Amino acid sequence: MPEKTLTGIILDERVELSLSELSRACSVSTEWIVELVGEGVLEPLGRQQEHWRFSGLCLQRARTAMRLQHDLEINLAGVALALDLMDEIEALREQLSRFESSRT
Repeated sequence: MPEKTLTGIILDERVELSLSELSRACSVSTEWIVELVGEGVLEPLGRQQEHWRFSGLCLQRARTAMRLQHDLEINLAGVALALDLMDEIEALREQLSRFESSRT
């Protein structure tokens, strides 16, 4: 089996990226990131676009949005809905795990 080399950047939620840094990290236009903010997919820190800062979690969320849009060919509103549902599933899994842990 041929070997594949993966490259990446390790970020945590404390890392902050500017709009241009986030767009470069995702290999997308800044306009696409602005659209994600408009749909509520990403929530930057800062009021004005030129001062926006994005967490490492925003990078992960933007990349997930990119994959959803590419793989499922859905619009950004659909991406926002899918991400909300994925967040809800994760919250329910965590709640269930805490419940099961408290019963033992």
